[in-house]
Amino acid sequence: MELENIVANSLLLKARQEKDYSSLCDKQPIGRLLFRQFCDAKPTLKRHIEFLDAVAEYEVADDEDRSDCGLLILDRFFNDKLAAPLPEIPPDVVTECRWGLKEEKPSKKVFEECTRVAHNYLRGEPFEEYQESSYFSQFLQWKWLERQPVTKNTFRHYRVLGKGGFGEVCACQVRATGKMYACKKLQKKRIKKRKGEAMTLNEKRILEKVQSRFVVSLAYAYETKDALCLVLTIMNGGDLKFHIYNLGNPGFDEQRAVFYAAELCCGLEDLQRERIVYRDLKPENILLDDRGHIRISDLGLALEIPEGQMVRGRVGTVGYMAPEVVNNEKYTFSPDWWGLGCLIYEMIQGHSPFKKFKEKVKREEVDQRIKNDTEEYSEKFSEDAKSICRMPHAVYCKDVLDIEQFSAVKGIYLDTADEDFYARFATGCVSIPWQNEMIESGCFKDINKSESEEALPLDLDKNKHIPVSRPNRGFFCRLFRRGDCLTMVPSEKEVEPKQC
Repeated sequence: MELENIVANSLLLKARQEKDYSSLCDKQPIGRLLFRQFCDAKPTLKRHIEFLDAVAEYEVADDEDRSDCGLLILDRFFNDKLAAPLPEIPPDVVTECRWGLKEEKPSKKVFEECTRVAHNYLRGEPFEEYQESSYFSQFLQWKWLERQPVTKNTFRHYRVLGKGGFGEVCACQVRATGKMYACKKLQKKRIKKRKGEAMTLNEKRILEKVQSRFVVSLAYAYETKDALCLVLTIMNGGDLKFHIYNLGNPGFDEQRAVFYAAELCCGLEDLQRERIVYRDLKPENILLDDRGHIRISDLGLALEIPEGQMVRGRVGTVGYMAPEVVNNEKYTFSPDWWGLGCLIYEMIQGHSPFKKFKEKVKREEVDQRIKNDTEEYSEKFSEDAKSICRMPHAVYCKDVLDIEQFSAVKGIYLDTADEDFYARFATGCVSIPWQNEMIESGCFKDINKSESEEALPLDLDKNKHIPVSRPNRGFFCRLFRRGDCLTMVPSEKEVEPKQC
């Protein structure tokens, strides 16, 4: 118990020293909720939060509705008749917003300066007060729980979904919350045999960094005796290749292709915002969920490009590599836009632009077609579709990417020299996905409710009967109790938590 208290206190000191308003109060979902609960108790701060929420709605409004939405914001928060406008935002900035809304198509960034000023105000004295409040203490309790060890026993493991070069992917379920994920198990001996340590760590690091609705998210990373495990968003709808070729005539109607292309653009933009080039855009790597939305998966070949630099590398899949990749020239993000053009063509036509489905052709021939040939368009393509497809115009990783049968890896032995690599990989929970899981599963709401119930004042009137709610004794409540995080007295004899 003493050790756990020391760890908790260390987290407290680290969080107070970090003082990163953006991370603690905006990016981290539980931190965001608790900071907003703190602001809700103070009318002035609550108004700033309401303004930021209104701007967020404006930014996602339909083009034809954006101007009216913006004018409503000005009327609600900057009307001269208001007793309490937002004094931190200068009048000249508000005037600029009014002019911006008069344009035929107002920009999504009309209120950008206003939101910057509002956040600067909140990151000052309000943020300092928040760090001294009970809300911040609750946040630290959640951070303590987030940092608990993750092992294979954290999950229930189900059937195998697929197999690849380094291991297999199976369905799994978090025992405490019931949330389903896909667990990608990378066999340690296979990684060592193929010298894939750098590639494995690179994929894990990039998955950890990118938070996008259109890229698979990494929620947990842990190790077993034989494998390194990435716990990822589960996608139940199959991959895009299956949908293109196995459900009726090959290809989609243009409207469906446009829908997938739009979501792919969002995913690529989110990657590029973090200066990441994907480099392996193809139908097999685009997965569908049970609602028909897509996510980009398998980031093993993705690479982070330093600001102002370019990279070189002949990496990717035959038939989808851009000319600059085939020619081993320097590039930044252009290979991904080329790949998107190829993918749009394949979704509409029913085969890739430089290699027909199941066509047996050597890699060198496909490379020559990419360099020299012009793709042909059938009557399936509208002029707009043709225009989009025409716009985008190392080591070959076939062995790594292709699915193969498993066999025992002989002659490879794991030793203590590998432990540092495993420790860098098996870092447990990833903050943002884990916190989202706690919120979506109801754990955050239930535990906060149980805390507030325990804090009810005593009524000394013996004649007055007050019904007492049955306390929450679920897995998370017991886990918090062990670390003294709910200010409960720990039981003398700890009991192994049961499955929820």
